[in-house]
Amino acid sequence: MMNSTPEWIARSVSRLRTAAPVVAVGDAGKAAEKSVDRPGEKLGERPARAGLDKSVTDVVAKVAVPRSTHERLQATLRRGQEALSPRALRRLLADLQEVVAPQVSEIEGGRRAQAVAEWYAKAEPEERRDMWLLMCEQFAPDATRFKSARQRYEAAAGTAEEGQAEISLRRALVSPRTRLLQRFSAFPQGMRFLVDMRAEILPLLKADKRLLPLDAELEHLFSTWFDVAFLELRRLSWDSPASLLEKLIKYEAVHDIRSWADLKNRLDSDRRCYGFFHPRLPGEPLIFVEVALLDKISSSITPLLDEAAAPADISRATTAIFYSISNTQTGLRGVSFGDSLIKHVVETLTAEFPRLRTFATLSPIPGFRAWLSKHAGAMLERLDDKRRSELGRAVGFEPPQATHFLGALDKALELDARSPVRQVLLECAAYYLGRELHEG
Repeated sequence: MMNSTPEWIARSVSRLRTAAPVVAVGDAGKAAEKSVDRPGEKLGERPARAGLDKSVTDVVAKVAVPRSTHERLQATLRRGQEALSPRALRRLLADLQEVVAPQVSEIEGGRRAQAVAEWYAKAEPEERRDMWLLMCEQFAPDATRFKSARQRYEAAAGTAEEGQAEISLRRALVSPRTRLLQRFSAFPQGMRFLVDMRAEILPLLKADKRLLPLDAELEHLFSTWFDVAFLELRRLSWDSPASLLEKLIKYEAVHDIRSWADLKNRLDSDRRCYGFFHPRLPGEPLIFVEVALLDKISSSITPLLDEAAAPADISRATTAIFYSISNTQTGLRGVSFGDSLIKHVVETLTAEFPRLRTFATLSPIPGFRAWLSKHAGAMLERLDDKRRSELGRAVGFEPPQATHFLGALDKALELDARSPVRQVLLECAAYYLGRELHEG
């Protein structure tokens, strides 16, 4: 009968450990001085044996499946890479349970949550992970209650009891974790704590699927707490507090702000910058957009970022170009702000500048260049004979091939608006955005 590899390794380690002599813990100097030889073992063989012990132990550690918090809470000793001992884990669980104890008021629950947050601030990364695992595994929905509620709902379908059964099912789906997170949001810095905590969790989700329930719960709560109905639209200007201006420099994600002079240019009289703010995160823009007011659509970002350029005459502005938009909170990933922000800003600008008629974005198109390199030939085949001939004369080869077309695009911005090369390029970009992107 063949045994599995993990069982064989475990027995091997057990035999090795049984054969090893026991050295009393005490005087470290004596233990080092008094080397204990095994029967028949030569001095030179000991390093090899030590290496064998270590290698086998490492293999066992790799094949061992991490213990759940349920197993660890019942244990006595810490194992392997576990951060908190079973005793410390039980103490932390008790603290979390006290936050949501039925007899505890919202205010007192918030105070207890704040005490846990203060422990968290001093904890090591792996100790924080242990708290996340407790939140995931010890505050999950009651599976038995959910199964019963689901069966009741299915049985009540189409009857007068369906509505009440649906209410019961919805309540069964609400996990104790929801209540716990709500209590954490109750103390003054609680919202900041939860947003930052999710930012820590996100990079680890791919490697540790056990954290997915906590991430999903946070995203769901944030989508409600940070709904646009609860956000405030504010204009950011050169007169805004320095601490807020520093955040613009820090969070700008599209076109880096290189200096204070660069920032001042972006907040000049012909520019506007708006951000969404939440009352529980004062002085912290959740997202902001930068707008240039011009008399026509700009064909390039370069003149908009030119610090030496004179401000445009906003009394003649007919066009608002949204040239940069930046989310500032990693922990709010998945919560949509951008579309609502742009729509609110369009309404605000229209009220301030009645002459504005054109609203445009000046944005990069990620993936377009790589896509066009592969599909240029197919796009040229879509042209009729007249367009293909015009393009051929423009690039110097008739009939034009994909390589000729792609070669002519190196200086596309220098081409006249009526250039056949530029026109075909615009058509390709429109096709890519409208037909090729999954969200087209």
